[in-house]
Amino acid sequence: MVAVKAADVDAFVARPDPARRVVLVFGPDAGLAGERVRALLAASVDDINDPFALARLDGEELAAEPSRLIEEALTMPLFGGRRAVWVKAGSRNIAPAVEALLGDPLFAASPTCRVVIEAGELRRNAPLRVVCERAKNAAALPCYADTERDRARLIDEEMRAAGLSLAADARAALIPLLGGDRAASRSEIQKLALYARGRSQIGVEDVAAVVSSSAKPAPPATARVRSCSTRSGSSPSCTSGAWQSSRAARSRLMRFSRRCRSGADRSSKRRSRPGARRGSPMPWRIWPTRCCSRGAIRRWPTPSPSGRCSRSRPADGVAQLDRDLRRR
Repeated sequence: MVAVKAADVDAFVARPDPARRVVLVFGPDAGLAGERVRALLAASVDDINDPFALARLDGEELAAEPSRLIEEALTMPLFGGRRAVWVKAGSRNIAPAVEALLGDPLFAASPTCRVVIEAGELRRNAPLRVVCERAKNAAALPCYADTERDRARLIDEEMRAAGLSLAADARAALIPLLGGDRAASRSEIQKLALYARGRSQIGVEDVAAVVSSSAKPAPPATARVRSCSTRSGSSPSCTSGAWQSSRAARSRLMRFSRRCRSGADRSSKRRSRPGARRGSPMPWRIWPTRCCSRGAIRRWPTPSPSGRCSRSRPADGVAQLDRDLRRR
């Protein structure tokens, strides 16, 4: 298994192993993956802008025609030299094409071509990742979000390239604003260096005036959705909308709705309603409003604008629904 550890990826990119001809670059940080792909391609060909030395393929093309990858990898350069193939994997499965290339004896015998595959976030059991990690002549490079040490190294690298120095308080204020995407973080640092051009040092006021928090990683979805620590159940709890994620609450609502509709159908046979014939069933779009008007169930409460729990508010729809079901 040739799965390069995250701490050893930079060393591999700086000096790629010639025995590992197929390199998979994947991870949630698209900016970091793009930088590493371009660095690998620059080390694999003489001119990255030469169309005869660098072939570009799309995942949709390989999924429709898997043999296209072998043809491009075995093609000799028109004017000699080294050759590389850049594959941008999309949503389609290109693992069969990569597996056929890794098992081809002609590709193993010709050391003039390197195949670099750029992909997004892949699960551990994703077919493309499994194929590249198990092959001896391939490598899988993960690209995760930058740590605090990586962000500090990135700041030092850009400041050194711009010939500027960064104050200690400005450095402490800049590091938390970076890290979500390597390309966005580098762009923010370069924008800061351009803003302070002509000066020798960057202060904290410059960071506050230029750098935004767009490169900062967003909080996880679970932290945004479930802002309430009280679970939705039979007790009056949360009005922030967390009850919508309860399968049990939805199933109880459907059971109660069927009971309510069947009761309305039976009642329609015993008495007539204005605008309806005797014995006709109640339309589906009408019975929830009429049931609510008769007091069978309460309407769902309006979520609080602040998104927080309000213990002083009346019971929410799920709690009222539980009490109605017990009553029936």
